[in-house]
Amino acid sequence: MASVPTSLALGFGQLFDGAVLRILLKSVAATLAVFVIVTTAGWYALDWALASGGLDDTSFTGAGTVREAISLVLAVIGVWLVWRIVAMAVVQFFADEVVEAVERRHYPGEAGMARQLGLGEQFGNAARSTGRALLFNLLAAPIAIVLLFTGVGTLAVFWLVNALLLGRELQDMVWLRHRQDEAQDAPIGRRQRFMLGGVIAALLLVPFVNFLAPVLGAASATHLVHRSNRKVSPA
Repeated sequence: MASVPTSLALGFGQLFDGAVLRILLKSVAATLAVFVIVTTAGWYALDWALASGGLDDTSFTGAGTVREAISLVLAVIGVWLVWRIVAMAVVQFFADEVVEAVERRHYPGEAGMARQLGLGEQFGNAARSTGRALLFNLLAAPIAIVLLFTGVGTLAVFWLVNALLLGRELQDMVWLRHRQDEAQDAPIGRRQRFMLGGVIAALLLVPFVNFLAPVLGAASATHLVHRSNRKVSPA
């Protein structure tokens, strides 16, 4: 059984390779662009909702400024809560490039046998992944809200849900390129998948580190899948 810590260490080392570093910079730029767009759209939507709900400019002096400040804070909090969904949705579009870069360096044989995913399939995978993330995080939200008073319960719930989801997503980024048919199981077990997903989910909660986490996850998953499948260390 391949080691998750070893795969993470190999994935971290890969971040400094020119090919992966370029992909990392592209994904960070794209994530920031989405972050700005979503935050701005959320700000205007919340501002409109608050104004429609009675907090308009005629309510009291400075009501507009207060409303805009509240809207901005709520929008930023909202985006922070769904950061994992935004970041992973973005990296899905670069996943093939990350996996290819790792395979070319460490697993050239597997790289030569990989199936290239079409744009439509990549978009479909990203859409399904984002949909699952939204659905399960929304289902977990009531439990997380109830546990707010515990201080850590809310974070623990979201971490658990996203650890499970991320483990599968990261595995599929690699395995979908190599499986012979849809019924063929990936070579990593649920425990390994959960451990990898748990580490990346935790890193996504850390400011600034969360920019690196999705690409680190894709690179580490590539090592984990191939090391488990071949039972050999990278060349």
